[in-house]
Amino acid sequence: MDDNFDTSAEDDWGAAIAEQAKAEAEAAALAAQNAASAAVFKDFSNQGTKTETHNDIEFILDIPVQLTVELGRTKIAIKNLLQLAQGSVVELDGLAGEPMDVLVNGCLIAQGEVVVVNDRFGIRLTDIITPSERIRKLNK
Repeated sequence: MDDNFDTSAEDDWGAAIAEQAKAEAEAAALAAQNAASAAVFKDFSNQGTKTETHNDIEFILDIPVQLTVELGRTKIAIKNLLQLAQGSVVELDGLAGEPMDVLVNGCLIAQGEVVVVNDRFGIRLTDIITPSERIRKLNK
């Protein structure tokens, strides 16, 4: 780690992570509440299947995936690509202030906005793509 690392950066990131953890805890509590409500109406004969599914999900939780945040894209000719040098500017199709795409293994899962905390970039998720939307996009 850099000896000149600003400890206030850790405090700011810590606060941002704590805020995220609080939001995730609230979402998890709401999901648990909804699941508990739905459990009242479920047929209890499928409890064995539920346990097996839970174990299957735990099995894949440690698999690494590639998370990418995409600012924009462009197409350029090879001759223009070869002329690029340090300080060159390449125009992208994304507009300033437009949400960034968040992809997992190349599949769009969310959109968000760039945040900067003490010269470090991050992304705040603003819109999560629903599973049905993701499946619809895969089928195109």
